[in-house]
Amino acid sequence: MTKARIVVATRLPVAVVERIGRDFDAIIPDHDLDGETALQDVIARQAEGLLVSGKTKLTAEVIGQAPDHLKIVATCSVGFDHIDVAAARRRGLVVTNTPDVLTDCTADMAFLLILAASRRAAEYEQTMRKGWRQAFGMGEFLGLSVSGKTLGILGMGRIGQAVARRARGFGMTILYSNRHRLPADLEQGAEYCADFDAMLPRCDILSVHAPASAETDGIINARTLALLPRGAVFVNTARGKLVDEEALIAALQNGQLFAAGLDVFRDEPQFDLRFATLPNVFLCPHMGSATVETRNAMGFRALDNIAAVCAGKPPIDPLWR
Repeated sequence: MTKARIVVATRLPVAVVERIGRDFDAIIPDHDLDGETALQDVIARQAEGLLVSGKTKLTAEVIGQAPDHLKIVATCSVGFDHIDVAAARRRGLVVTNTPDVLTDCTADMAFLLILAASRRAAEYEQTMRKGWRQAFGMGEFLGLSVSGKTLGILGMGRIGQAVARRARGFGMTILYSNRHRLPADLEQGAEYCADFDAMLPRCDILSVHAPASAETDGIINARTLALLPRGAVFVNTARGKLVDEEALIAALQNGQLFAAGLDVFRDEPQFDLRFATLPNVFLCPHMGSATVETRNAMGFRALDNIAAVCAGKPPIDPLWR
């Protein structure tokens, strides 16, 4: 049986690489490929499939040059803002992502950030690395309790719902703002807020899980941050584009926010270094899905999509039907 020819444009975990070697005709890169280079490899290898991650930008110009033998672009991610999906659809090129498999892992990261930001984990850890040697009084160096607080969630999709499940274990009141209200069995007692602005003054902690789009670009800005109670906590494991970072830095500096936990930024990996100077920010380098189990599952799911399409079957996770 002839193996499907594919181009791999991103570095992958060992288990995923081993499966590619068994099941596909591919060369595994030792570095991430940009969109133009990936397209050149697709043409040179007469590839039917292209496997990418968020590091490979596929613009309308790149997609417009895609050869007819390319059937599918599979991204190892839930987000797909690195791909011009409209151009791919016009071209008749299937695009798939990897929903579901990273839901719990990313929700775990969101709750890690909620706890770490609220309890001043970055400052405590730095204190210990510097040798401690200073006793703290009862009223010094205090964080905020998470248990019993009100958590606002922007974007109540799979990951937002998973964060809500974790928050219930801390006895939190859960509010959410979403494009549409969820059925009661998915709400699980969470309160729907049709007006995002009206939800904000009630949030002790705000965690965002909305996709990046023209509608959500900069939705967290000076105006919306000012609507939060003074001393609130902000967490972002979604996309950096949701945030006006100038406004966020100002809110962290002037005390409008007690703290923030951030895993994503507008410019990655060249993030705004001012965040690193703020003691009340807990920072991670976009690692929401970074466990062995989850990254393997993401790679396998992308390969499952490629295998299906190359065999003449429907994709498992198409971005449109």
